[in-house]
Amino acid sequence: MATFGMTSTLDLAIVQFRPRKGDYAANLARMGGLLARAATLTPRPTVVQFPETAATGYFVEGGVRDLAVTAGELARDLDAAYHNALGEPLPVDVVVGFYEKWRDTLYNSAAYVRLGTGEPEILHVHRKNFLPTYGLFDEERFVERGHEMRAFDTPWGRAAILVCEDAWHSLSGTVAALDDAQLIFLSSAAPARGVWPRDDATPGPASVARWDRLVRDIAEEHGVFVTFSNLVGSEGGKMFPGASMLMGPRGDVRGRAPVWDEAMLLATIDLGDLARARADTPLLADLRTALPHLRELLDAVDRDHVRSPVEWDPVPTSDTEIRNTATAATPSAPASPQSSPGVSAHKIADGSAADVCIVHGGEAARGAPPPLDIDPALVEQWLIAFIRDEMRRRRFERAVVGLSGGVDSAVATYLAARALGPANVVAVRLPYRTSNPTSLEHAQLVIDALGVDARTIDISAAVDGYLATEPDADPARRGNVMARVRMIALFDLSSRYHALPLGTGNKTERLFGYFTWHADDSPPINPLGDLFKTQVWSLARHLGVPEAIVTKPASADLITGQTDEGDFGISYAKADQILNWLLSGYTPRELADRGFGDADVALVRRRLESTHWKRRLPTVAMLSPTAIGESYLRPVDY
Repeated sequence: MATFGMTSTLDLAIVQFRPRKGDYAANLARMGGLLARAATLTPRPTVVQFPETAATGYFVEGGVRDLAVTAGELARDLDAAYHNALGEPLPVDVVVGFYEKWRDTLYNSAAYVRLGTGEPEILHVHRKNFLPTYGLFDEERFVERGHEMRAFDTPWGRAAILVCEDAWHSLSGTVAALDDAQLIFLSSAAPARGVWPRDDATPGPASVARWDRLVRDIAEEHGVFVTFSNLVGSEGGKMFPGASMLMGPRGDVRGRAPVWDEAMLLATIDLGDLARARADTPLLADLRTALPHLRELLDAVDRDHVRSPVEWDPVPTSDTEIRNTATAATPSAPASPQSSPGVSAHKIADGSAADVCIVHGGEAARGAPPPLDIDPALVEQWLIAFIRDEMRRRRFERAVVGLSGGVDSAVATYLAARALGPANVVAVRLPYRTSNPTSLEHAQLVIDALGVDARTIDISAAVDGYLATEPDADPARRGNVMARVRMIALFDLSSRYHALPLGTGNKTERLFGYFTWHADDSPPINPLGDLFKTQVWSLARHLGVPEAIVTKPASADLITGQTDEGDFGISYAKADQILNWLLSGYTPRELADRGFGDADVALVRRRLESTHWKRRLPTVAMLSPTAIGESYLRPVDY
C-alpha cells in the first residue's frame, strides 16, 4: 500500500564508510557513533544510509559464514551501539548492508531499521538479486541470490533498496518505480578501476563516472530520487573510492561526497519534486500504459515462443500511375575531411537535397583496450590512499623501501613519503661490489629530495660468502642470490624499525616474469604492481622524480652492462602496448590486423604465458575437502 503525501521534505545522511575487515563488533560500534553524531546535526537526518557490507567489509570470501547474522541480530546490535553512543537515542531510520543468515542460508543483504522508538523495528530486508561472479568478483560462491525486489512503506513515504550490481540491470530500477518507490537507496561496495584521462566532469576513477551514469539513468528514466552509498578504503589492494551521491528525479546531481575519504553527505530533498519531474517527462506513466503488452512480450520471450512474422500491407494496386518526382543530380566532389581525431568526414552538397555529412569512425570504431595514458594526479591520490589504508590495516606507521636508484623504487619512495611523511620512510641502498656507482648516486638524489631516513648496506660479503660454495654459478644464479639477500636485509630491517617492506615491481616486469621469485615479489604490499612501466615513467615525472633517473635505461643492475630491454629483446613501449591488447582479450591475429609485428607479439605472448607460475603461490597437492586457497578461502587482510 503506497503511503504518499505523508511528508514533503526528507533529511538524508549518506555515509561512505571504511569498515574494519571482519570485525563486526567494531564496525557496529563505529556506526553507533556516527548515528549519534548525526543526531546532533541541524537538520537532524531522518534516514542515515551505510554502504553494502558495511558491517563486515566486502571481500571476506569464506569468512561470510563466520560473519553472517540474522536481521534481528543486526537490528539489536545496531540499536545497542546507538544507545551506547548517545545514551537517550532520538528516532532515526538506518539503511545498512550486512551478510545475512536467513532460513539457514547466507545472503548479501541490506536492511531498513527504525531505531530510537523503543524496540528496533525492521521495515524491510533486501537480498541482493544479481551476484557478480566474474573478474575480481566471486560472490555466488559464498552467498545465495535473493529473488524478490519490491518497495516498502516508511513513516515518510515509500522506498526501495538495491545492492550494487542490482543497479546494473535496468529492470531493477523499473520494478522499484512501478512498485511506487519514491526513493531508491542504492548501497554499494564498488572497487575503483580506470586511471586514464577523461573529459567528463565526474571526479575520480573511470568506474565512478560509470556509476554516475547508472544512478542518473535510474533516477531520470523513472522520476525517482536515488541515493548511492559506497565503501571507502582498501581490501586486499582493491580500493573503494567512495564518491557517494544523491541524484534527483530529473537525473540532476543533488550532492557528491569526496573520493577516497570517509564522509557523511547531508541533503534535504523535497518529495514534491517527483510530481513536477514526472509531469514534465511522464516516462513512468508511459511505461504503466504499455505494461500489459510488455508482459505479453516478456512471457513470449521467456517461453521461447515462436511468433508469426511481422505483417505489413503490400504496395497498393491502382490504375493511377505512381510518379517519381525526384530529379536526378550529379553529386559534387566531397569536401575536405573534418579534422576530428580518428574521424574522416566527407560532405556532399548537390543542391537537390540536404547536405549530408558522411563520417568515418576511424580505427577507434573497431574497438580497443583501455588506453595506457594515465591521469597521474589521480594515480598519485589513489596510491597514497592505498598505502595509508594498507599500513593502517596492518598496524604499521613506517615503511622500508629498497632504493636501487631506478625509477620504480624512486616512485615507490616518493609515494611512501607523501603517504606517511618522510620521517616514517626508511630508504635502504643495498649495493653489491659490481653495482653501477651511478645507482648509489641516483638513490642519493631521492634521499636528498625527500629527506627520508636512509641506510646503506653493502651485500657483497653476504653474497660472496654463499657463492664461495658455488664457484660455478652463472650470472643468472648470482643475480638471484643478490636479489634474495636484499630481501633478507629488508625484512630484517622491517623487524628492527617496525616498518613494513614496500614492493617496487611494475606490471610489465610481473607479466614478463622478470623478477626473482620470492625476492622482488616478497613485500606484502606493492603500489606499482598494476602500472605498466611506461605508466610508471609518466607518474615519475608527475611526482618530480629527478630526470636523470627517469631517462636512464632501466636495469636490474645484477650483471654489469645489463638492461631490461636488452634482456627482453623488445622495448617497454612496444611490450606495454602488446600486453595491454592481449590482457584485454585480443588475439595475436587481431593484433597483426592492427599493425603489430608478428615476431613482437610472439615474443611478448611467450613471455606472458610461460611465467604464470611466478605470479602464484606454490602449488600444493590437494588431498582434503578443506584445502587452503581452494576450499578454505580467506582474504589476505581478513
